[in-house]
Amino acid sequence: MAAGYYAFERTEPACFELWIRELPISRGYAIAAGLDQVLDHLEGLHFDKDEINYLRQLPALASAPAAFFDEYLPKFRFEGEVWAIPEGEPVFGMEPLLQVIACLPEAQLVETALLSTVLFQSMVATKARRIVQAAEGRPVMEFGARRAHGGEAGKLGARAAFIGGCSGTSQLECGMEFGVPVSGTMAHSWVMTHETERDAFHRYTELYGGTSVLLVDSYDTLSALRMIVSEQLSPSAIRLDSGDLVQLSRESRRILDAGGQQKVKIIASGDLDEYRISDLVAAGAPIDAFGVGSALSTCPDASSLPGVYKLVEIVRNGRRVPTAKYSPQKVTLPGRKQVWRNYRDDIVAYDVLGLADEPTPDGGVPLLECVMKQGRRLKASDSIRTVQERSRRSVERLSAGVRTLRGPDRFDVRLSPGLTKLTRTVHHQITKRT
Repeated sequence: MAAGYYAFERTEPACFELWIRELPISRGYAIAAGLDQVLDHLEGLHFDKDEINYLRQLPALASAPAAFFDEYLPKFRFEGEVWAIPEGEPVFGMEPLLQVIACLPEAQLVETALLSTVLFQSMVATKARRIVQAAEGRPVMEFGARRAHGGEAGKLGARAAFIGGCSGTSQLECGMEFGVPVSGTMAHSWVMTHETERDAFHRYTELYGGTSVLLVDSYDTLSALRMIVSEQLSPSAIRLDSGDLVQLSRESRRILDAGGQQKVKIIASGDLDEYRISDLVAAGAPIDAFGVGSALSTCPDASSLPGVYKLVEIVRNGRRVPTAKYSPQKVTLPGRKQVWRNYRDDIVAYDVLGLADEPTPDGGVPLLECVMKQGRRLKASDSIRTVQERSRRSVERLSAGVRTLRGPDRFDVRLSPGLTKLTRTVHHQITKRT
């Protein structure tokens, strides 16, 4: 696409928008995430000599002008403008999370990178917020790196999970790069490499002292608990990773309390998600914290968000011309847009999706803000804790029906009069031309 635009001197300014077509049926909202990595990518985007040589020999690009490889790519930098909804804000179907305004080759070239970055992190952040909601104030640790689709996904998934409300991660690279708190526990192999479970626990607590978390289900969970008490070990917590977690947590709490170990906490893990955690909490299981892995890094009940990146406006002969497509089930809305959030009694009542140059609706708060001009950020990144707190506050201002874990209400996104009129006009113009 970029080579084609270059070949025909199509370098006019254009606006592309990235949005989620429709939320999965189990989701009442999504949380915007990944913007920081998008801006990093755009600021650093370039082509080195080896990359250009590789592209030059591709059969698919054999017809591209030599100047595309000799002149355009060596000097390529993203010099466009980006508008975005801040990370951590809840978003809904058809609302642009990002707008890219740049010359056609630049704006088109970044499509895949932007979609994969924003949609993946938004998917995980949304799942995390639901899981944290189910835990009702109990900490949730992110343990998903081992099931993530590669190391980069493990790191960025952990970042997104923290934005969604997790208390920390076991992914150390995420901790080092983003400042997310890290922690972990022993694995079953620690127990299995020792002759006895008693030796394994003693050595672990000798090394890590009061911060130890002992995994107690390698052989027999309740026998391990009785041994911890009889040996007067004092870990910070024990971890249950299998079995009937309601019954085992109750028996574990009883054994620990009877042995004077009231301060030892109980952590549960093992294929947990928001539904299982909600059931455990409803059953009154005395669990103090949860560790969640696969459900966060792979989101099996909604493993992708149906996001798209589409042209909505192009400059022709000095005029901004709105564009749209009208294929069945894949209609797009023309023109550069803004999203205005409207509140009633401090609860989000509805959003208005309208044209960027329309007057602000009464009481509406604009969500899209300019974050990059001429290929450079306009301000420093928000801290990860700031984004996490924004996510918490913003989601709490959604109605209970939108936030519910099962069968959420559909949120009300209204089209402005200007956007409604423009959509009809563009459709009519396209119909006449075809």
